[in-house]
Amino acid sequence: MLISDHQINSAAEGKLYDRVQDIPFTRVALIPGTSKFTIKGSSNLYYEYRIKAAVELYHAEKFEFIIASGDNRDRYYDEPTTIKKDLIEAGVPAEVIYRDSAGVRTLDSVIRARDIFGVSEFIFISQPFHNQRAIYLAQKNDMHVIGFNARDVSPRGGLRTQIRERFARIMALMDIYLFDSHTNHDDEPIPIGISPNN
Repeated sequence: MLISDHQINSAAEGKLYDRVQDIPFTRVALIPGTSKFTIKGSSNLYYEYRIKAAVELYHAEKFEFIIASGDNRDRYYDEPTTIKKDLIEAGVPAEVIYRDSAGVRTLDSVIRARDIFGVSEFIFISQPFHNQRAIYLAQKNDMHVIGFNARDVSPRGGLRTQIRERFARIMALMDIYLFDSHTNHDDEPIPIGISPNN
């Protein structure tokens, strides 16, 4: 656990941004999915803060296109479509939003940005701990990713997520050093800005 923390934190040094005005323009951003609501039915703050961060970046003209990447396990659970809907309602044009319905894991989202959408440089928009892990996975796959830190959730409110993150970091190292980094989805390429959005 200590080794995974050290490697992942080190990979993200100098690549995380907290303020909109500081982050450089990057053509594409990626917002990873999570459930909009908690198990108890209340608003999921991780989701809410990511949407807000993405909207702020767009209106500040920090990206041109955005990938909404997440789990679409069945017709009743569709993270990318929910994200797209909420981004549109917040003023982000539909034509700049691309959905990736096979971003089940962070590794999937990162690798598919390159292999399906033709993007090897982008802004990852999530909470700091998640940005760090995404940057690590991207770096190990010869991609250049920076992170914009959405507001984090208090330790008490996000305890379950923080515990899960400890194991996700160990799995990230296993993905790099023990397994081949790949996705299990052989979809047709959808080049950003060339193919129509979905």
